[in-house]
Amino acid sequence: MSLISSLILQNPFGDMLVTLLIVDDNARLRRMLYDLLTKQYGPTLSILECGTGREAVAMAREHQTDWILMDIKLPDIDGFTASRRILKEAPGRKIIIVTSYDEPEYRDEAQRLGAAGYVLKDNLFALFDIL
Repeated sequence: MSLISSLILQNPFGDMLVTLLIVDDNARLRRMLYDLLTKQYGPTLSILECGTGREAVAMAREHQTDWILMDIKLPDIDGFTASRRILKEAPGRKIIIVTSYDEPEYRDEAQRLGAAGYVLKDNLFALFDIL
């Protein structure tokens, strides 16, 4: 049984359309997250994706995303900087930091930022506890 097909969870969004932005410089990880979330939430979730912090700020503004899955290490501006810019424009956005770094200083920064969660890439199922 694959990682994706092993998920059988209830959709917390109901019939409401939710827009989610995946921000990661790794296209394979973005695709995996896309597949995982689409399998779980289906047509109630509109998923966008990009690979840089600047793109994330622009896309969050243009598409008025509800949720953002944000990596920390990005090629232009880091995920914390991008998140601060997004939240400055739209404080109601929910950002989940999705990273490989299990460092206390990063977790503290995410908390100061007001992130809805901090998920390690080796435990992506934890997203379903937050979304």
